[in-house]
Amino acid sequence: MINPHGSADLMPLYVSDQDETKRLLEEAKSLPSLLVNSAVAANAVMLGAGYFTPLKGYMNLADTMSIAEDMKMKDGLFWPVPIVNRTNDISSIENAGRIALLDPNVEGNPVIAIQDVESIETIKGDQLHTITEKIFGTTDKDHPGVGTFLSQGKYLIAGPIQVLNYSYFDGEFPDTFRTAVQIRDDIAKKGWETVVAFQTRNPMHRAHEELCKMASEAVNADGILIHMLLGKLKKGDIPADVRDAAIRKMVELYFPADTVMVTGYGFDMLYAGPREALLHAVFRQNAGCTHLIVGRDHAGVGSYYGPFDAQTIFDSLAPDALQIKIFNADHTAYSKKLNKVVMMRDVPDHSQDDFVLLSGTKVRDMLAAGEDLPEEFARPEVAHILMAYYQSEAEA
Repeated sequence: MINPHGSADLMPLYVSDQDETKRLLEEAKSLPSLLVNSAVAANAVMLGAGYFTPLKGYMNLADTMSIAEDMKMKDGLFWPVPIVNRTNDISSIENAGRIALLDPNVEGNPVIAIQDVESIETIKGDQLHTITEKIFGTTDKDHPGVGTFLSQGKYLIAGPIQVLNYSYFDGEFPDTFRTAVQIRDDIAKKGWETVVAFQTRNPMHRAHEELCKMASEAVNADGILIHMLLGKLKKGDIPADVRDAAIRKMVELYFPADTVMVTGYGFDMLYAGPREALLHAVFRQNAGCTHLIVGRDHAGVGSYYGPFDAQTIFDSLAPDALQIKIFNADHTAYSKKLNKVVMMRDVPDHSQDDFVLLSGTKVRDMLAAGEDLPEEFARPEVAHILMAYYQSEAEA
């Protein structure tokens, strides 16, 4: 199987021994505590699950600036996005060598991790501006990722962590949330060697379904990992439970049996376009995938990124930066001329009128009104799940 990133073995930071977990929770009662923000908690989940191998915890300012500028940690390891613990208030943890991190996303704010504090540093205004601009390509506060990122605090708390739970993800999504450890184990059990990963924060329409099949056929894959984001999204995005149900129905009815794993990961969406695409590649390699589909506007939002920026950024990497390979995809749509889904780049003789194309707004309006989507655009069984959601929203 493909090696994890920067390591011969996966390095999950989750404490799996129950006695050790009890001991750490008891210790946490006597430690200074910090109520972290959602992004910090999501980072802990990803670290615990092995997705962020070989990191041992949260990064310091030197690594953060190095990654922003050069996409490398100070030791030379390729890494595209800083994994940090930031806060605006350190009054409860000043001079502490060890702290308990409290989960903001679970009632009662239980301890999600314990951190050894190696340093607490202040990010200066010009440094935060540089980090933001490099990671997101913009400092526009209207960008949903930028607005969130800028609000996360000026203090940077670095050091290794021990993760005690997976927040709300395994409880709310017991059939879907999977760690990188679990996915690797499942791939090994199935005997898959070539595995294509598909990233999604949206339901999958007919074009997405066919794109997975195209990529799988192109690389002669043994299986497909549909890997959906389960964490925080921007307003207007479809909730994870609805997406999950729609995707599972599509896989059940329209893919050959035992060729697809439907899974999810506990992370908040960054909407960072090209840099986030690189992070997606890192943690899909850690999950055991050999290929990642990178499509048009991958991980983007609005018009902040060019349609293929998330593909071309991979061309700038050193050959040894990543082992996972990228399947570059164009926009896919149903061709009325050919009566099948195609990549637009493959049919230069087509005009826009030759495709079945619907805007996101049009799709939402049709579903909310109880109107069926064209079968060329969405499988009816999938559309009905989405219709029920949009109609309930309209009635609320």
